[in-house]
Amino acid sequence: MAYKTDIEIAREANKKPIQEIGAKLGIPSDDLLPFGHDKAKVSAEFIAAQRDKENGKLILVTAINPTPAGEGKTTTTVGLGDGLNAIGKKAAICIREASLGPCFGMKGGAAGGGYAQVVPMEEMNLHFTGDFHAITSAHNLLSAMIDNHIYWGNELEIDQRRVVWRRVLDMNDRALRDVVTSLGGVSNGFPRQAGFDITVASEVMAILCLALDIDDLQQRLGDIIVAYRRDRTPVYCRDIKADGAMTVLLQQAMQPNIVQTLENNPAFVHGGPFANIAHGCNSVVATTTALKLADYVVTEAGFGADLGAEKFMNIKCRKAGIAPSVVVLVATVRAMKMNGGVAKADLGDENVDAVKSGCPNLGRHIENLKSFGVPVVVAINHFVTDTDAEVQAVKDFVASQGSEAILSKHWEFGSTGSKDLATRVAEIADADMASFAPIYPDDMPLFEKVETIAKRIYRADEVLADKKIRDQLKQWEDQGYGNLPVCMAKTQYSFSTDPNLRGAPVGHSVPVREVRLSAGAGFIVVICGEIMTMPGLPRVPSAEAICINDDGVIDGLF
Repeated sequence: MAYKTDIEIAREANKKPIQEIGAKLGIPSDDLLPFGHDKAKVSAEFIAAQRDKENGKLILVTAINPTPAGEGKTTTTVGLGDGLNAIGKKAAICIREASLGPCFGMKGGAAGGGYAQVVPMEEMNLHFTGDFHAITSAHNLLSAMIDNHIYWGNELEIDQRRVVWRRVLDMNDRALRDVVTSLGGVSNGFPRQAGFDITVASEVMAILCLALDIDDLQQRLGDIIVAYRRDRTPVYCRDIKADGAMTVLLQQAMQPNIVQTLENNPAFVHGGPFANIAHGCNSVVATTTALKLADYVVTEAGFGADLGAEKFMNIKCRKAGIAPSVVVLVATVRAMKMNGGVAKADLGDENVDAVKSGCPNLGRHIENLKSFGVPVVVAINHFVTDTDAEVQAVKDFVASQGSEAILSKHWEFGSTGSKDLATRVAEIADADMASFAPIYPDDMPLFEKVETIAKRIYRADEVLADKKIRDQLKQWEDQGYGNLPVCMAKTQYSFSTDPNLRGAPVGHSVPVREVRLSAGAGFIVVICGEIMTMPGLPRVPSAEAICINDDGVIDGLF
């Protein structure tokens, strides 16, 4: 049987005007800023007016460590949201915006798949409403103003060797990781070593996703540390006087975007930090707004639960004062087989023993998530090659871990295929069984926070960090930043820092290469192993297959 591609399915969607979608959540058309007919931004005034309303139930969707076999976390998020609406619940979805880097690189888009998608798919995976462009522009405005300040006399006495603000670009471009700027003579400024990160790793992205409103946004932007003087005292964004103009560039981007699923249910799509190098969650303002408007809000956190879910719990929930009622952990039979040692080319063949061998990765994530005090349901995202025996093997394993696994066929059948999952998730959410708590307190020393995550979540024996890194963390504690959470930058493919180490490894070490203070966002970034904050393109990037075909429509996006 030949299945339609995601983009073919999305193109056939029977979309409704965005005003009708907003009306499902009680958003008046006057409070929607339309971008065409099928997407809009929600006004800040409407959002502010919802603050005293009661919250709905928050459902977090996360996953096992990703494999080339595919897990379908966003697809499951969308399918579960549609399933909840199909069984008569008032539900909304909150996901992140897509970065151009993965779209043109290897991972593909971020709008779901099959019959569990958010539309318009093409626009969501490309320019959308321009939020990423605004974030890139605001970030690089600050970069330009720092260099300009130094050029015109350096009144703030910035030590040019200690400018810590890098530039950003929403593209995978390894050539820009380390660059030298201002070459070419006196009129171009003072040459110095600099570099680019991808936009989703920008502190401005993190700030937009954690800010409560426009005033909080400007306060956080002003708190960004951009450089240090020779006496090691920090220079802030507000010292450069860039925070006001950056806020202007971000004013519209700060407003959440609303679109729809293939089944015309509301979806907020806002913000997009990666989970392997940033905090991996959609915006606080989108999530908290959705919680005021819907009885159930289904949101996702990026990559495996060791990254996205850990940061959702320890950073986003802590900062926003929210807590999940239930966590849905996505797994696939194919990924279990790959964790069990099966090559990608052989994943279509039944292999129950390999499924069983790969299940410890799933078990580790279940145990970790339960340590936050939340009930866990495993969603087996169905692939058409899965056999009954393989599915049963996963169910039996999950039962042995004290949780339950439910097969969900949303990719193939939409909400019809996810009703069982939706029914059980709603029951657990309504039972109020969660007693959520982050796994470390605010006042724990920074290095101990890193060790807590490494040992409790990654199951490492030790954290390896040079004296220089430990001294830097201690210095930040002395400066008043010791109460911040830590944001681990680590490979998404393994619990360890070795991307090739699948399963549930123990006895490994976590080497810390660098630490960065994101004073505006309100966390410390801890860069582990070989992870890059500016990814590169693969040998054969997806961009090679993306084009406009003879009918004038886009081909190759997925």
